[in-house]
Amino acid sequence: MLPYIVLEIRRTLRDGAFMIFGIGMPVLMYLLFTNLGGGGDDAAEWKVASMVGMAAYGALGAAMSIGTGVASDKSLGWLQQLRITPLDPSRVVAGRAISGSVTVLPTILVVLLAGAVVNGVRLEVWQWTALTLLLWIGALPFTLLGIGNGYRLTPQATGVVNVAALMGFAIIGGLWFPLSEFPSWVRSIGEYTPAHRFADLGWAATAGHAPSAGTITVLAGWLLLFGAYAVVSYRRSARTA
Repeated sequence: MLPYIVLEIRRTLRDGAFMIFGIGMPVLMYLLFTNLGGGGDDAAEWKVASMVGMAAYGALGAAMSIGTGVASDKSLGWLQQLRITPLDPSRVVAGRAISGSVTVLPTILVVLLAGAVVNGVRLEVWQWTALTLLLWIGALPFTLLGIGNGYRLTPQATGVVNVAALMGFAIIGGLWFPLSEFPSWVRSIGEYTPAHRFADLGWAATAGHAPSAGTITVLAGWLLLFGAYAVVSYRRSARTA
């Protein structure tokens, strides 16, 4: 499975559009959100919270964009070639998820670098390390969701569904603006979304403590759900190819 993972990583990193928009857009949004309006007494706190939210948003988008490549591979017959290899469906999905996770890391690092260099965010070394690792590992459920969409949908439909899901997750999950700014009924929903719990991994690190058991439990549940969805979608694509 290792050669397959390496191949997928190389294919993704050669995508110029991914490198520009997947990495550049979250950084631009972060700098705009935190430097327009002059800030206030809580400006420094907002720069930290928004840095985590935008790194999570960028990671989420990069993770789900893997699905568009999966859908394109399906339309080109690449998946039919994979099915004649010894790899079973769970290993194919796992391999694609691992390769997708690797391509998420640059987005996280660039947003955090912008926070440190441009916005002057200061954290302990262990906090930067924990923040990076938690966001990197925590993006896995979204990688599986994107992969599932790619196996199930056409390339055009995958792109539309992924963008819609990304926007919905970002808004309701509180990645762009704090959930405290929303009505109570939106907050009650947002607290259980995978995006909010994903970002909460990073907010916990910047606050200097471990993620809560509730956050880990909710994310684990979404991981199992999206993983099952990806495997089922792969098997369905085999029947309908």
